[in-house]
Amino acid sequence: MVDSARRYHLSEEERKRLKKELDLKAKAITPRARMRAVMSVIARYGLSQILAGGVPRTEEGWRALGRRVKQAFQELGPTYIKLGQVLVTRQELFPDPFTDELKTLLDEVPPMPFPYIALVLQEELPDGLDTFNWIDPQPLASASVAQVYRAELRDGRACAVKVVRPLVDLLFQTDIGVIKRLASRIQRLLPPPVAASVDLPGILEDYYSSALSELDMRLEARNTEEGRRMAEEFATLAVPEVYLATQRVLVMEFVDGWNLKDFPVDFFTFEERLEIMLDLAHIYIKTFLEGLYHADPHGGNLMIHRHNRKCYIIDWGMMGRMDATHIEAIFRTLLHVRSGQAKDAAETIMEVYEPTAFTDRGKLRDQLRALGIHYVNSEQGSLRNWGDFLIRSIKIAFQNHCRIPSGLALWAKGWSAAEGTARWICPEISFHHVVESADIRIIESWLKRRFNYRTNASLLAEGLEFLATFPRRVKEILENLAWNELRLVLEGRLAQDQERLISRLVNRLSLGMLASGLFLGGAILLAFGGGVPGNPSMVRFAGQVGLWGGLLLSAYLVYRVVRQRI
Repeated sequence: MVDSARRYHLSEEERKRLKKELDLKAKAITPRARMRAVMSVIARYGLSQILAGGVPRTEEGWRALGRRVKQAFQELGPTYIKLGQVLVTRQELFPDPFTDELKTLLDEVPPMPFPYIALVLQEELPDGLDTFNWIDPQPLASASVAQVYRAELRDGRACAVKVVRPLVDLLFQTDIGVIKRLASRIQRLLPPPVAASVDLPGILEDYYSSALSELDMRLEARNTEEGRRMAEEFATLAVPEVYLATQRVLVMEFVDGWNLKDFPVDFFTFEERLEIMLDLAHIYIKTFLEGLYHADPHGGNLMIHRHNRKCYIIDWGMMGRMDATHIEAIFRTLLHVRSGQAKDAAETIMEVYEPTAFTDRGKLRDQLRALGIHYVNSEQGSLRNWGDFLIRSIKIAFQNHCRIPSGLALWAKGWSAAEGTARWICPEISFHHVVESADIRIIESWLKRRFNYRTNASLLAEGLEFLATFPRRVKEILENLAWNELRLVLEGRLAQDQERLISRLVNRLSLGMLASGLFLGGAILLAFGGGVPGNPSMVRFAGQVGLWGGLLLSAYLVYRVVRQRI
């Protein structure tokens, strides 16, 4: 029911009562309390094997683990729900049965009572609830982070009001510290080759950054305005206008229409559907070429306006950024694959991944080349699409112990979602042909970057410095060579994972020697201690302590070795 906003004005007494309730809940959100809650949930769902380094060995085992993790994350709240959604994008880290279960992790929770939302609106907006003529207390959507309401501004414009739930920011800040501690423990348990290519703290930093952007409505408003700028050149696309933004409230244009997958079949002609498909593909490529990308372009974030018939791109809270060098390498790879140049595609995509000491470059190159061959002339309706190609290349790089750039997996997921959306809008046309129509835009972007004086300023400065110092440096080298003073200093350093492995081996050896010494010493005292002058009972006691101490330490050592924790 739509009611006047004045009806929901809170009295001073109500505000004090609600604030008191929230303050009491806030005091209960402490690192110790959250750690207890996490450990309790871990024990309840049988997830302690993960912290102990144990993983399933069968597909059904991974699927069962995925179900338990999904239930645990759902119970632990918004921080872990968002973490689960991030883990789904890192398909190189986990097998498909596990991530398939996490894909069903719903970011839908029962809405908070409207008085709590009204309290946020009164605190955040300059005019409080008087900003609106009316506001519907029943939310259009209720997620773990925010709730969305329909309202009308004082000037008569319909709007959508997105409000961050109270205490969510405190819960995120507290949970992140707990998650980092658990991630550090898991990182130490990883085998050296895996630890070299997986940086769990780095993944958490990316997750933390994206989570903060969803908690601050001002950042989402900025992303939305950036999206509006990019969509201006496309006749069939639009982005909602932002009317007002504070840290916890976002007021924007209300889109009266249908979700992309729900609009009437006969609402568009084939030509109109084709034009929308082309524009969606081109805006996604355009944003990516500028170093940005909408990280979640699935059909749920696209709406068809029933009046102006435009496709609106909504929910800009999840935006990602990519390095310009990686962007160019990815598009060059796709061009090589389309041209049937699998070898060149493999060489180019290797510029994106960072090999480690455990990487066999020849094997990596061969596997990527074989992947490129399979994807030549692939069609939209097949399993071989561009998003799938990138995800599979990420998996191959990870299996060969390469480091994956942050954000690449999320962009690949976004590309797959964009392809799925295109297939839904216009299944008659291959998405590959649509991407080909953007080749001129891609090449134009490369040329602008190559011949931009700002981009090349640092290269020019380095070149001039090299030319200026080259004669002097050559002279110094020749003089040192003439006087036999040319020296090469080589310094060998172990990688962090190798140092950890050596430390484990030394710990095992030390404990083994200590256990042997205690056992042998105790046995000798028990065997020959009777002849030692003094107190025989004390000698026997010392022998028993040494013997049992050696046995217990040996058992502990065997247990730790079996569990692979030293």
